[in-house]
Amino acid sequence: MVGPEKEQSWIPKIFKKKTCTTFIVDPTDPGGLLCQCGRPRSVHLSVAVEDAFGAAVVTIWDSDLHTTEKPTDAYGELEFLGTSRKASNFLRLSDRTDPATVYNLVTRTWGFRAPNLVVSVLGGSGGSVLQTWLQDLLRSGLVRAAQSTGAWIVTGGLHTGIGRHVGVAVRDHQTASTGGTKVVAMGVAPWGVVRNREALTNPKGSFPARYRWRGDPEDRVQFPLDYNYSAFFLVDDGTHGRLGGENRFRLRFESYVAQQKTGVGGTGIDIPVLLLLIGGDEKMLKRIENATQAQLPCLLVAGSGGAADCLAEILEDTLAPGNGGGRRGDARDRIRRFFPKGDPDVLQTQVERIMTRKELLTVYSTEDGPEEFETIVLRALVKACGSSEASAYLDELRLAVAWNRVDIAQSELFRGDIQWRSTHLEASLMDALLSDRPEFVRLLISRGLSLGHFLTPVRLAQLYSAAPPSSLIRSLLDQVSHSVGSKIPALKPSAEPRPPDVDQVLRMLLGEMCAPKYHTWAAGDPHLDHGLKGRDRGGKESKESSQPLLVRATSELMLDAVLGQTPWSDLFLWALLLNRAQMALYFWEIGSNAVASALGACLLLRVLARLESEAEEAARRKDLATKFEGLSVDLFGECYRSSEERAASLLLRHCPFWGDATCLQLAMQADARAFFAQDGVQSLLTQKWWGEMDSTTPIWALVLAFFCPPLIYTNLITFRKSDEESSQKDLGFDIDGLNGAGPVRPTDPAEKMPLGMLSQPDRRGCSPYLRRWPQFWGAPVTAFVGNVVSYLLFLMLFARVLLIDFQPSPPGALELLLYFWAFTLLCEEFRQSLGGGWGSLATGGPGPGPCHIPLRRRLYLYFMDTWNQCDLVALTCFLLGVGFRLIPGLYDLGRTVLCLDFMVFTLRLLHIFTVNKQLGPKIVIVNKMMKDVFFFLFFLGVWLVAYGVATEGLLRPRDQDLPKILRRIFYRPYLQIFGQIPQEEMDVALMEHVNCSSEKGFWARPSGAQAGSCVSLYANWLVVLLLVIFLLVANILLVNLLIAMFSYTFGKVQGNSDLYWKAQRYSLIREFHSRPALAPPLIIISHVCLLIRRLHRHRTSLPSSPTNQHFQVHLPKEDERKLLTWESVQKENFLLARARDKRESDSERLKRTSHKVDMALKQLRQIREYEQRLKGLEREVQHCSRVLGWVAEALSRSALLPPGGPQPPASPGPKD
Repeated sequence: MVGPEKEQSWIPKIFKKKTCTTFIVDPTDPGGLLCQCGRPRSVHLSVAVEDAFGAAVVTIWDSDLHTTEKPTDAYGELEFLGTSRKASNFLRLSDRTDPATVYNLVTRTWGFRAPNLVVSVLGGSGGSVLQTWLQDLLRSGLVRAAQSTGAWIVTGGLHTGIGRHVGVAVRDHQTASTGGTKVVAMGVAPWGVVRNREALTNPKGSFPARYRWRGDPEDRVQFPLDYNYSAFFLVDDGTHGRLGGENRFRLRFESYVAQQKTGVGGTGIDIPVLLLLIGGDEKMLKRIENATQAQLPCLLVAGSGGAADCLAEILEDTLAPGNGGGRRGDARDRIRRFFPKGDPDVLQTQVERIMTRKELLTVYSTEDGPEEFETIVLRALVKACGSSEASAYLDELRLAVAWNRVDIAQSELFRGDIQWRSTHLEASLMDALLSDRPEFVRLLISRGLSLGHFLTPVRLAQLYSAAPPSSLIRSLLDQVSHSVGSKIPALKPSAEPRPPDVDQVLRMLLGEMCAPKYHTWAAGDPHLDHGLKGRDRGGKESKESSQPLLVRATSELMLDAVLGQTPWSDLFLWALLLNRAQMALYFWEIGSNAVASALGACLLLRVLARLESEAEEAARRKDLATKFEGLSVDLFGECYRSSEERAASLLLRHCPFWGDATCLQLAMQADARAFFAQDGVQSLLTQKWWGEMDSTTPIWALVLAFFCPPLIYTNLITFRKSDEESSQKDLGFDIDGLNGAGPVRPTDPAEKMPLGMLSQPDRRGCSPYLRRWPQFWGAPVTAFVGNVVSYLLFLMLFARVLLIDFQPSPPGALELLLYFWAFTLLCEEFRQSLGGGWGSLATGGPGPGPCHIPLRRRLYLYFMDTWNQCDLVALTCFLLGVGFRLIPGLYDLGRTVLCLDFMVFTLRLLHIFTVNKQLGPKIVIVNKMMKDVFFFLFFLGVWLVAYGVATEGLLRPRDQDLPKILRRIFYRPYLQIFGQIPQEEMDVALMEHVNCSSEKGFWARPSGAQAGSCVSLYANWLVVLLLVIFLLVANILLVNLLIAMFSYTFGKVQGNSDLYWKAQRYSLIREFHSRPALAPPLIIISHVCLLIRRLHRHRTSLPSSPTNQHFQVHLPKEDERKLLTWESVQKENFLLARARDKRESDSERLKRTSHKVDMALKQLRQIREYEQRLKGLEREVQHCSRVLGWVAEALSRSALLPPGGPQPPASPGPKD
């Protein structure tokens, strides 16, 4: 590692110091031994003293003419003795040094970041006491703003005057601050007034230089450096003991910094430089004059005294209306009042030159209210622009974005006097997106910025590059880029950055079925979007990469804008992946597909939260997911209250942006239980559950019709009244009645039709009574009832065979029927697993069926369901039991396996009862409590083993029978928990004290015990004590702990059990909606028909029928556009209602009241100013009236007027 000595060894070659080369006698020195440079003759070089001719000719010493430059001998690091601060950087340099070299030294060698703002503090060398409000301004305003905005504070750096007060403010703020960036304070001081500067000189550099900054008496000529500064520039102009030698370099340095670019968001804007004047003597007027001529804005702190108050009052007079004839005299009077020792003519000339650039001056006083310093600074910078062109305010707008002051931008930059264009706002929008400024994004877009022209592939790549290096999304993007890196050709060094392959990341997170259809960059040219296919691609990569993402036909663009394929969706996904909460909420409000997008966002955030390694980041993602789930619930409730039919279509329509998944599928994958609990969703589920039958039909009537099908044509089964009403209540409604075409109806699943009805479509012309047959058997509730009855009969048959007919002899008729029945159940499980199952998501388009889903994905979705796992375990055990039963010699093993398998089949009944409104929530509670039981068994097992081994070792130390030992270790302590305590086998007081063992010792034999089970008498009292402790812990502590866990789980789940049950109800209804109408064992008929139809379709190359998809509806593009337009209207109404409720809340009312009070106070201050101005005008009018009276009286007495002339007019009366 290279040390600082090596890194800064080049400094003496670049930076110089100054030495006086001509001794010119100071006329104020009576002895003539002092040069005008401030040094005595004795310390001058011989060359300077011997130049008598030059000294005689020249009477005024000049720094540029009478000095010479030599390599600097003071640089390195400065350590203040007696402080614990980190060493500061320092450098002695000539006042003619190039500021560019100094800026590079600070930002590159010293390692300071380029500032977002430079505040140069000026003021007089006042005493050690500063007014309280000025101390607050420095500490709470200047220093805090410097830390929050990344600013540099530049002062004189000496431990005196305003430099000392700024140092104290920096120290206090750093002490109180617990984190954040370090405040950078730089001192630009004249080398000739630095006390103990000899300790800083070292031609090879000081690393560090130990500096004594206190302990010496004050002489008001030399001052120590202040230890609270990070860097010092000790400007050498060749003088000694003279203040002001640094002014020229400081102005040049500040002017140079104002021309540099800063790194706000990595985009670069001009660094704003602001001069802050607090008090000051007459010399400060020259400093302000030079600054205004250099176009540097100045902030005058009124009330601080000196030059600041003088300029503030004169500026107020120049802005006041009225005659300006007496202002020159008033200004002269003020200058004399503030600076009685100064030359009034020179000072007045300086003031007049300053007032020619009065747009650069801004006054701040305590009467302006408790405004934050950022507001004051930005207002001063905006005022300094003084133009109506928007291009003049671009840096100020981006600075407001960097400081996140949208209120300043609204009040100062968007007042209506500046003509903003969309292209002017793009850079600021990029800053706002990178810096996570949602309010600015909202403001800029509301001002007419076009996102279609803003968002280009390059900008999208820049947005994703803002992800922190250690974040989850960055690791996922890197993982995907490495996996597809070999497939993508390498970019040229001059090529622009390639947008990340977000599509692969989304597919990796959400799977193939519900991942958003995002732009794929890796497949072709990385700079071309799918919307740029028609553009010229030859040799125009850099130009095309800057084109908008959407460059398509107008009609397609309008349709995609409704369907979600817009820049809003790209930015919405970007905000979700980078966990920009407020930004994601705003883009959701603006975009389309509101309900589906909210559910998709909830799903994506919860998946990311599970993968997140940082707990805080995962918690933020979960909170945002909960917000989006709440938005989907509230918005869908608004849609349902407006129109039940359209709301049902929203639930079942394909959303192209989210992989053609439906809202129900997204909600199921996102575990959005609150969404399923809504009345609108439950109403749709109930409607799909009953099919064309009325939901008021009693279950007993349904069971009777199931066993006696002719009852379907009687009034026992209630169907909907008419086909017209059915078309309005069902999913096939006319979307808004706008298209004039017939209703869009999804065809009922073919596999649910009984034999003989598979190829017959739903005919409108046939009689309603003839349609009752397919309507009854096609309803999911009928399939459910049939499966319940079939399953109960299967269990009864299984129990009968297991208890009576299961014999070593060959299988009988009932046993063979049981085997065939189980075979049909196995066939149904194969159909569910290979056919996609209820858990499958969208299939990627409106036409393809489950066969287009990858087999691996279908099996994964099938095995994800707990009840499917239970079915597989039950059927696997059944096959094993039957196999063992048919093998000679393994009959008993087969019977044992089948007995256990019967328990599994019986527990499968719980899934059937989840549809019940009373039993369903209780099953959910039992499922949650099972986790508590496992935790309890863990604690119990640990305690049980500890007690069992200890007691067995004490009672029977000589027993060698391992099976009996293990039985007494585990089984006996477990029974003791329930009260079965064999005292006669543990307490020797109840035993016969005989030596029943061949071993010597003290033994006892339990009553009725067999030989060899002798109990040791040694330490038997410890066995009784362990029994007491075991029962105390197990029966009281652990059992009550289990009860408490059950109570907590019950109380926690009871309130949400209804939500869990309604979500599981959707799963059950969807499962039976996709099942064949026939129940096992007759379901084999439906399976054969499905197989024949599939083979026929494969042989004739017919396309897959869309009827294999359930709980989905396919709408034409025009109808879908109208539906989403209606959804957007409902979303606007919902957002307006929410904003209205927010405005009516107490907090918002309090904010509005506070704002009104602030406005009233400002108006009162303006009224007071107007009153003062009116009083001044009244004084001027009175003075004028007196002068005019004196003139009239003089003229009346003069001999110039002829006698008998006109009389002067009389004074007006009060009425006049």
